[in-house]
Amino acid sequence: MTITHKFGSTTISAAPERVVTVGLTDQDAAVALGSVPVGTTEWLGGYPGAIGPWASAKLNGATAPTVLKDTGTGPQAEKIAALAPDLILAVYSGVTKEQYETLSKIAPVVAQPGEYADYGVPWQRQTEIIGRALGKEAEARTLVKGVEDRFAAAKAEHPQFAGATGVIATPYEGVFVYGSQDGRARILTSLGFAIPEGLDKAVGDAFGANISKERTDLLDAKAIVWIVGDPATDPAKLHQDKLYADLDVVRQAREVFVKESGDYGNALSFVSVLSLPYTLDRLVPQLAAAVDGDPATEVPDPRS
Repeated sequence: MTITHKFGSTTISAAPERVVTVGLTDQDAAVALGSVPVGTTEWLGGYPGAIGPWASAKLNGATAPTVLKDTGTGPQAEKIAALAPDLILAVYSGVTKEQYETLSKIAPVVAQPGEYADYGVPWQRQTEIIGRALGKEAEARTLVKGVEDRFAAAKAEHPQFAGATGVIATPYEGVFVYGSQDGRARILTSLGFAIPEGLDKAVGDAFGANISKERTDLLDAKAIVWIVGDPATDPAKLHQDKLYADLDVVRQAREVFVKESGDYGNALSFVSVLSLPYTLDRLVPQLAAAVDGDPATEVPDPRS
């Protein structure tokens, strides 16, 4: 199997048996396809093997992967080499050409596709690429269809989502918003929501960006999903900003708050073939309450 990516193409000559994932969410697709990695790269949560609770049942008793860390200097090449992989997955990643070349001396590397921003590959494409790399294309397509059917059912049940504007943001160094190339924003658009006009221009060609006070208007959507440290106290902090507090989205109670460090918040950011059903079970009822037109409707707060 030959797979093209940002840095060229990679040929996989035999079914991989020892997979290491450098892509921060690539392990979910591998596990869903029956291939438990020998090594994963930790991003969120501190879960054993970097396998979230939405995916742990798929281990089927297998040993949890060795967890590697990227501290900002790139993949830990020596530790990856010590795991003796025969395939390295870096699909949901931002590896550089130099890092790719270093890793390629250890094992074949499937890097991020070049047609998307780094960390911008859609979960469907990610699952399909990993399925090809593992020799399980048909199984990958079946997995993708199953989750897409979940989105279709939610859209049919909630026609009020269709065309309504939606934003996902976090209070990181001010206000950080996620653009249409980000997986979190794609959850909203897959449910029928639309990205507010002008948001992608403000974000540029990245998956997200901080916006200035002058662009607070971009947050005035039909629904806004905030990923915050503490849903009990952070709303009051956000509302201290008069420019934001005066928006209709606030005055009409169309805000959704998700705890960033909980299982639900981690799943919302993970955006994988296994985390999405877990996310939809919690997010869809929140969005339905936020956009029902009645400010008195309380948005539910899932605790997990």
